[in-house]
Amino acid sequence: MDTKHIHISDYQYDLPDDRIAKFPIAQRDHSKLLLYNQGKVGEDVFYHLKNHLPQGALMIFNNTKVIQARMYFMKSTGARIEVFLMEPAAPTDYEQIFQTKGHCAWYCMIGNLKKWKEGPLTRSYEIKGRSLTLTITRKSQQKDDSTEGNLLLSAPATHHWVEFDWDEEDISFSEILEDMGELPIPPYLNRETQESDKTTYQTVYSKIKGSVAAPTAGLHFTNDVLKSLDEHGIDREEVTLHVGAGTFKPVKSQEIEDHDMHTEYICVHQQTLEKLLRHDASAIAVGTTSVRTLESLYYMGVYLSTHPDASEAELHVNQWAPYERMREDGTTEQLDGGLIDGITPMQAIQNVLDYLKRNQLGALHSSTQIIIAPGYEYKIVKMLITNFHQPQSTLLLLVSAFVHGDWRKIYDYALAHDFRFLSYGDSSLLIP
Repeated sequence: MDTKHIHISDYQYDLPDDRIAKFPIAQRDHSKLLLYNQGKVGEDVFYHLKNHLPQGALMIFNNTKVIQARMYFMKSTGARIEVFLMEPAAPTDYEQIFQTKGHCAWYCMIGNLKKWKEGPLTRSYEIKGRSLTLTITRKSQQKDDSTEGNLLLSAPATHHWVEFDWDEEDISFSEILEDMGELPIPPYLNRETQESDKTTYQTVYSKIKGSVAAPTAGLHFTNDVLKSLDEHGIDREEVTLHVGAGTFKPVKSQEIEDHDMHTEYICVHQQTLEKLLRHDASAIAVGTTSVRTLESLYYMGVYLSTHPDASEAELHVNQWAPYERMREDGTTEQLDGGLIDGITPMQAIQNVLDYLKRNQLGALHSSTQIIIAPGYEYKIVKMLITNFHQPQSTLLLLVSAFVHGDWRKIYDYALAHDFRFLSYGDSSLLIP
């Protein structure tokens, strides 16, 4: 299959607005669970999940935490400017930027940009009983010789470098966001953020701040469900992928060749790689974000087989890595989405682990733009827990690839049996 020339119109289905779950159910683990097992479809409730899993299997969760990434500023004219934090610019490290005091910079999407042509914007707020003034300044996207200028030039056209300065230097940026930011619920919910979203739009195991969207497949898990998995002998591990706003980005081009995937930042610890090796490089993925992390590890391991001294940044997986690669003579070699040069998932994971040990790194920090679509052969993920996704989305392409094109059977069943869709909707367990 020529993956690049897939027509996104082939992944359309009718999703009535009343089937989109605007709010979660009262008990998150009482959601419906669709079961797809080698072509057979049925259902259960989510808190019975363990009954459908093999004992002793490895399950991978994404422990990212959603930040209150949406901020609003008013111009003296009364114009309302929305600033949406996308990814750290200075410092570039997620953990560091939340601890900064006095100054930092982010790549941001800006709403009502035409009303903010130049000059700083300010907002005053009381935090911890003290009056704080936050000033933001937008950098122009012109090339200069500075590192900052080059970074800005390489950012997506929708992203703007925004400087944040505040006058209380013992207050961290994390504290500012907690008080001044708003949780960015998905646009397709078509409602204002509620106070309850601060709890319901986070997984119970969220730890590492950085996402602007929740890994929603994990929203169904409760501490009781996690305990039942432990009692069932499920081996639980966590990775981190910071979900970007691109997860909501519809495919607007006719063919997916013209769709650009946003970069997402990942962190995988040595321990997780060792667990993967003990489980024959096979895992149950909770959510599409865990899928993209795990499957990207294969391509990082393949790259390391010929570039053992690569930097972490050079291990970045571009979106077409499964389907083509550049030869030394500058020509493009087409790939079939399967194994590359006969390198097995076990060998690839071992390469990544060896790399960390050689460089005395406790964890791998890199990034991915991988697009998983029909024509892709899964390397590591053997079972998938996921919600129901938007029509004509890259997430639906990912699901279709996983179930070998049988996605309509799953979605037809869900539509016919009162399943709730999208972020706050019901769940599914897919076994191809």
